[in-house]
Amino acid sequence: MTPREAARAIFGAALAAGDAGPLIGRALRVDGPKLVAGPRAVDLGRLRRLLVLGCGKAGGAMARAVEGVLGDRIADGFVVVKDGHTAPTRRIRLAQAGHPVPDGRGQAAAARLLELAGAAGAGDLVIFLISGGGSALTPAPAPPVTLEEKQAVTTLLLAAGATINELNAVRKHLSLFKGGRLARAAAPAMVLTLILSDVIGDPLDVIASGPTAPDPTTFADALAVLTRRAVRERVPASVLARLEAGARGEVEETPKPGDPVFERVTNLVIGNNALTVDAAAAEARRLGFDPDVLTRALEGEAREVARDLVARARRLRPPACLIAGGETTVTVRGRGRGGRCQEFALTAALELRPQEGLVALAAGTDGTDGPTDAAGALVDAGTLGRGQAGGLDPRASLEDNNANAFLRASGDLVITGPTNTNLLDLYILLLPGCPRDERSVPSG
Repeated sequence: MTPREAARAIFGAALAAGDAGPLIGRALRVDGPKLVAGPRAVDLGRLRRLLVLGCGKAGGAMARAVEGVLGDRIADGFVVVKDGHTAPTRRIRLAQAGHPVPDGRGQAAAARLLELAGAAGAGDLVIFLISGGGSALTPAPAPPVTLEEKQAVTTLLLAAGATINELNAVRKHLSLFKGGRLARAAAPAMVLTLILSDVIGDPLDVIASGPTAPDPTTFADALAVLTRRAVRERVPASVLARLEAGARGEVEETPKPGDPVFERVTNLVIGNNALTVDAAAAEARRLGFDPDVLTRALEGEAREVARDLVARARRLRPPACLIAGGETTVTVRGRGRGGRCQEFALTAALELRPQEGLVALAAGTDGTDGPTDAAGALVDAGTLGRGQAGGLDPRASLEDNNANAFLRASGDLVITGPTNTNLLDLYILLLPGCPRDERSVPSG
């Protein structure tokens, strides 16, 4: 097995560990007359109705798995997913919408979710399924803010390198859906939220902008994000007016910790990037590499992180595998296409030396990296030559944020399609060499 093949095998093992179907199966079970999920046990015989709602890129796989557990007990269901991330379901209807920039289909889906939640009563159970991407898939702009204006804010913040925490602090305060407002709509029904976390540290209020979680952020916090990212003077006037009015106390805040709307709400994280990182480490060890897990909370500008991780991997004793999970950011200054993992990969390729044999893989566990069809890329010391043979300059491509074109020319894109999960990004750097006990790397 070559180092490139080993890197792909390690990434494949990580994806398998994060598959939404088995995670739902382990988290949700019927035990006699009761439905059990974590600390919550619900008497199915006493329910009036059981509804399944949700949003996120893994929503199709999650919905299908919930149907496998509950079947015809489900009275109704509706889940919005990213285009192409559907799954065969029978009781739960799936809708598709735009991501990462919200669109009109997402706005209609958010309105439908609010309608269904609002119709739930005290004798009902709402199971809400959340995975990464849920925030962009459920735009519900608070008047007078329009969808187009909310799209503009999202685009500005993404281009400015805003973190998911910053982006969602703003989204929650421009929304009728996020920041605990769905829980407010569903009260007094019981709500059980099953969450695949794509956010470092699993903060319930940040994952998909926390539709069923208390929101500790404020209108003032949202304004501070606009200032910190230097976009306050460029956002639409209606956006700034709403946030400033909220900061003055003229607009109702999102529900906070201790609010009665959360008395019958249970939020349960059923998967996070620890699963994928640990699975990657186990597979690396099986293949004869010494795994070194750097962090499960990787952050920072993609280019800077790439240089740092290559330098760290270079210092390891071979055969070694440096592994990190998390989510970097990209400050967009060019006009090209790519994503944080592709930006990381092309920067890493510029650092690699032929004599080392070092390879680097960076990919999103959801199968998506930026507005492209790639999950990320797998690069080696030959990447630059292959891309240049296609007529492209690596440094110029990087400066134009056009990593996708270069890595496509070099043949190094990792394209998985929808993966049935979304547990942050995975970074794998392999430093090959003879194992200390002289065993060869297994071939399977």
